[in-house]
Amino acid sequence: MTTYTFADLPYAYDALEPVIDATTMQIHHDRHHKAYYDNFLAAIKDNPLNGQPLETIFAHISKESAALRNNAGGYYNHNHYWNIMRPHGGGEPKGALLDAINSAFGNFDACKAAFKDAGVKQFGSGWAWLIVGKDGKLAVTGTPNQDNPLMDTAAVRGTPILGCDVWEHAYYLHYQNKRADYLDAWWQVVNWDYAAECYAQATA
Repeated sequence: MTTYTFADLPYAYDALEPVIDATTMQIHHDRHHKAYYDNFLAAIKDNPLNGQPLETIFAHISKESAALRNNAGGYYNHNHYWNIMRPHGGGEPKGALLDAINSAFGNFDACKAAFKDAGVKQFGSGWAWLIVGKDGKLAVTGTPNQDNPLMDTAAVRGTPILGCDVWEHAYYLHYQNKRADYLDAWWQVVNWDYAAECYAQATA
């Protein structure tokens, strides 16, 4: 049985500055993410899926309530988001992940451009994703609200490797309405070691 826990940030609130400011990180983690977690626990409490891995829940989410869909997604998506970033991150991917990026997009810059495009064009709130699709190849996609590519409702399904939150609360204090600037700066804090682990698990 899976135990659903709410973890502390894996680094200090100000650790990602100047890319993401400390106030944004504190509000985002302690209020927004915590609310998704608390509401997820309430939504799953009397559900037969309680205790199942989130991936299992997402595979059947179209049959579940909007409250479970929104809050399970918000809980999972933010767990991924905190871990896919780190202080002194950035640079470029290496090894098998870089090979897969080059195969799918031609080069890393083209992958970044596609990812930024997905994030900028995501209408309203949502996420930009780099995923391993059902064909085993990398692809870029976007999802609205707190949906993710693991859900059976997703237009493009797959396993997340990178996920960037493009809800305004993720960036607005520092970037205001300049979502593109946030997406450009975000690469400076990407945790490529974690991304490589996600890729290895998704392709094992």
